[in-house]
Amino acid sequence: MRSIVIAALLVFGLLSPVRAAGPEPVDVELILAVDVSRSIDPQEQSLQFSGYAAAFRDPKIIDGIRGGPLGAIAVMLFTWSDHNVQEVLVPWTLIHDAASARAFADAIDAAPKQARLYTSISGAIAFGVRQFGQGFEGTRRVMDISGDGVNNSGPSVAEARDAAVAQGVTINGLAIIDASPGAWAQYQPPLDEYYRNEVIGGVGCFLVVAEGFHAFEEAVKRKLVREIAMSWPENDPTVLRVGVLIPSR
Repeated sequence: MRSIVIAALLVFGLLSPVRAAGPEPVDVELILAVDVSRSIDPQEQSLQFSGYAAAFRDPKIIDGIRGGPLGAIAVMLFTWSDHNVQEVLVPWTLIHDAASARAFADAIDAAPKQARLYTSISGAIAFGVRQFGQGFEGTRRVMDISGDGVNNSGPSVAEARDAAVAQGVTINGLAIIDASPGAWAQYQPPLDEYYRNEVIGGVGCFLVVAEGFHAFEEAVKRKLVREIAMSWPENDPTVLRVGVLIPSR
């Protein structure tokens, strides 16, 4: 008799079945992976973090988040350098309005910053892949790699990228062109070509090139608009260059 009563209540909508707790749905799970290797001096590192913080205070970014199908995204930020050195500075955070976006920006400002040694993009990708699926389920999973140099620690970048893409992750790049590169730069490929050929991958992947650290904030904003709202200039679906490179004296 009890089973019959419960079944009747379910049929007439008077009793809802209990649902098991699960990950919260969001428009995108977005990982921000920030290079803190020794090629980036303290001033340049500061420009990176202030650029990310400013972006999440920008009304256009907030409107883009709120305008998505679900009106919410999940974001985390970690720094990377050597193949075994990655540090989560801001854990997964739900952003759905101006207050939550500002709170994420404040957390970036308050996070401790520390310079490291080598540049392991492959290590960053491998670490980033393991961070997805922690409390959120995005319609897209995107990893955003920003840096100013090529891989010089750890395994092949292309192999790490391909493994991530095979798991449904899209990797976008923000390549920072140094206005005053060291002598070692002559032995490396152009950074924008390197990021395009070795780093980015997956559905809808793209590259933003910041022409110097002074252009980083604007580059971040352009990139986030693309990642959140999936809007992009029709005449260049893959690469966007931001700023004018001014060599240091």
